[in-house]
Amino acid sequence: MTEILNFKDVELYYDHVYALKGVSLTVTEGETVALIGANGAGKSSILRAITGLAKIKAGSIHYRGERLDGTRAADIVRKGIAMVPEGLRVFPFMSVRDNLMMGAFTRTDKAGIAQSLDSVLTRFPRLKERFGQQASTLSGGEQQMMVIGRALMARPKLLLLDEPSLGIAPKLVQDIARAIVAISRDEKVSVLLVEQNSRMALSISSRAYAMSTGSVVLSGVSKELMSDDRIKAAYLGGEL
Repeated sequence: MTEILNFKDVELYYDHVYALKGVSLTVTEGETVALIGANGAGKSSILRAITGLAKIKAGSIHYRGERLDGTRAADIVRKGIAMVPEGLRVFPFMSVRDNLMMGAFTRTDKAGIAQSLDSVLTRFPRLKERFGQQASTLSGGEQQMMVIGRALMARPKLLLLDEPSLGIAPKLVQDIARAIVAISRDEKVSVLLVEQNSRMALSISSRAYAMSTGSVVLSGVSKELMSDDRIKAAYLGGEL
């Protein structure tokens, strides 16, 4: 498999406090990779470094063989990286349609944008039903579908998801998990998934990295990590 992301020996800190301590990870084309760990482990800092929202102090980030760190955030989106941030970041007084269209702000291909919009609405039929509604009237799960759809409107090659299950009803968490699997499979999008819901993250990813206090402490094939006693004890609440 061709490597799409190489995050190597990266160090990052905020106000002299380390957030990442020599972290390395890779993502290959079409692969879903999970980052699991508690709050403050450094998972979201990895996404911030990839998207240019945080400047790294050491190490390197390569995307499709090209050095990425030091690139402006807007240019990173144009290169094919889209992020779904934590916390349902919607434009509350705009319609579902306009929220989705904000994801295509870097594109000029009208026919392609229309096709992407149709694809998003087919994937998330609830959004089609609520197309003209204000985003603030949607449920939490529906808003999460919308922000994922908005990211897909950028037509990314690498999709970064930051805690997509946070604050979402269990039934809709299952729907979102299935959507992530389908997006990667059908659209050949690589996914880097940050999740505190380790059980869900491991069940839909091919590989995973477990983090603690800014470092990777375990990594491997997700199915194998599910049965690892250290992962069970630290991240899965005991036996499955």
